[in-house]
Amino acid sequence: MITLQRRQLVGHDILLARHGNHICSMRVDHSNGRVIALLDDGSLDSAPNLISPDLHLPATIRSVLREDWKLFAAVSSGAVILGGLLFGTCAALAGTWAGSPEMVEVLTAYSSYTY
Repeated sequence: MITLQRRQLVGHDILLARHGNHICSMRVDHSNGRVIALLDDGSLDSAPNLISPDLHLPATIRSVLREDWKLFAAVSSGAVILGGLLFGTCAALAGTWAGSPEMVEVLTAYSSYTY
């Protein structure tokens, strides 16, 4: 059964294996990459969150956006500029063609030949 829970951290598993039911609370120290547990006797224990520093976790949407945001911004702005140029070109061509009576006749007669 699929549940919508956050991913369990490696440090949580290590501390649960070490102390089991003697843990009162746990918190994550993001700056040091560790999980810190308060034990029922008042002492503290910590465990690292990484199995290995060389281990690369699978990419998520958030990690891809964080790493490649400049590329996505450049591609998006290029698409917007290209779309604007195409729109402007079509508007300019329509303005020049609509003035001639031959083009108006061609455009109105064209719909009679389509299915």
